[in-house]
Amino acid sequence: MAEFTLKIDGMHCGSCVKRVSQALATTPGIVVSEVRVGAARVSSDQEPPPLGLAIAAIAKAGYTAYLESQTGDAASS
Repeated sequence: MAEFTLKIDGMHCGSCVKRVSQALATTPGIVVSEVRVGAARVSSDQEPPPLGLAIAAIAKAGYTAYLESQTGDAASS
């Protein structure tokens, strides 16, 4: 399973964290590990991982996200 860190701009409080957590939780193929102000750690065992869907879900929630780092299977492929 590959793990990814998404940098998220515009998050400032617990309500923001909850909104992003809910958006990611409903994204098919994404498992949420941790969401904190400014970032989210997620994982996926799909190939290719649906990071575009996750970033789009975050954008729909009102924030800007981009891939900061990845580890695991996707990093070595």
